[in-house]
Amino acid sequence: MPKKSSIQEILQSQITIPSKLLTSFKSLGVNEKELVVILQLHRFLMNFIYFPTPAELAGYLTISEEECANILRKLIQKDLLSIKQVNNEQNQLSEIYSLDPLWEKLYFEETEEKDSIDGTIFILFEQEFGRPLSPFEIETINVWLDEDNLPPSLIKAGLRESVLMGKLNFKYIDRILRNWKQKGIQSVEDAREASKSFHEKQSKHQPDVRKRDTSFYYNWLEGED
Repeated sequence: MPKKSSIQEILQSQITIPSKLLTSFKSLGVNEKELVVILQLHRFLMNFIYFPTPAELAGYLTISEEECANILRKLIQKDLLSIKQVNNEQNQLSEIYSLDPLWEKLYFEETEEKDSIDGTIFILFEQEFGRPLSPFEIETINVWLDEDNLPPSLIKAGLRESVLMGKLNFKYIDRILRNWKQKGIQSVEDAREASKSFHEKQSKHQPDVRKRDTSFYYNWLEGED
């Protein structure tokens, strides 16, 4: 029987992959090879390696370094991947990959068109959680819709933030939505701008590469009791 510490190490080594990426990549014009490169790049980013080379990526794939480089270029051309310049702690410019354009297309652009169909929210939540929602969770979503009068697109945007932070739970999503409500944010566009403004401020203080990069994500539970 494996030791308890070994199990904990295994769990800590896991990364979150949005299920919507696996179910909707074709609609973005992404093929299977490009998807695997995206997944590997996502893994590198979540492990604090922000600008892996094509050779490093190809080392975990069955494609060549040259083909991997071509796929990276195609992803940039398709506006699914970007390269950002940030200042490190020594105030030196460094380049990092960002999958934000992909997440924007996957979550934000679709939600504006489907606000009138509340039922899609429950389906989307079940897809991301990988299980049926509990009665309490269904009631929580209904409260967001009926009592808080939050637009469906904003709720979906809150889910997206939670997925990208690797904190897929209702408490975290509720914290995000309450924060937006306190700031008077009622649209996906407003949420996007508020998030972008925060990220830009934080990117000026990029942490050491040995630490997890939180400069591009808002810690919505910070200060939570």
